[in-house]
Amino acid sequence: MKAKGENPIKFPNVVDQAKWQKARDALLLKEKAATHARDALAAERRRLPMVKIEKQYVFDGPKGKMSLLDLFEGRRQLLLYHFMFAPPVPGWPDAGCVGCSMVTDQFGHLAHFHARDTSLCLVSRAPLQNIEKYKKRMGWTYPWYSCDGSEFNVDMGLLTDNYYGLSVFIHGDKDVYRTYFTDGRAVEEFTTWTLLDLTPLGRQEEWQDSPAGGERSKPSGWWRRHDEYDKGGTKS
Repeated sequence: MKAKGENPIKFPNVVDQAKWQKARDALLLKEKAATHARDALAAERRRLPMVKIEKQYVFDGPKGKMSLLDLFEGRRQLLLYHFMFAPPVPGWPDAGCVGCSMVTDQFGHLAHFHARDTSLCLVSRAPLQNIEKYKKRMGWTYPWYSCDGSEFNVDMGLLTDNYYGLSVFIHGDKDVYRTYFTDGRAVEEFTTWTLLDLTPLGRQEEWQDSPAGGERSKPSGWWRRHDEYDKGGTKS
């Protein structure tokens, strides 16, 4: 029932079950093709060349000053979201970007990333005290660091020092390498699986076309409820 003065909605055609199923099956073929194309693109992404991070950046966190390597928290890979939180973002100084806030709400539980030897964190230009206050308001547990006074965001190719995007890093002992970056509408697609697909090691499942080396698991074999990763042999 439409409200008074509202434009009527033009719904799709109404058909019987058989015609619906035929149309659904035809669309499914295109959906499967798109999935396979996305898998192939992810495989190509995993083989992108890397760039070594030469500059020593300093981040401010709840435990004090930290290096980029420290943000890995001892894991091999790092997903780092550049969160817009500085003037002239609407809501400053009490709130961060509404778009970045919606993106962050989609990230999922950290335990799933940790199970794949991957850390996830946020970085903003805002002072740490602003970050901690807003993080508490939002109920987030993601590690969130301040790069205030640093050239980190600009050096990472963001349009400004207060812009958004996602950088992916991997390290080999002491050296850190940047492997990927994306922004724009690409950040709307983030889930645990699609974020892992952005990393050099991917989901680390047998079916994925990934560079040789490293451990692989059966498809979905590593999945756990987020409070069960310390059980059944898969550590968080």
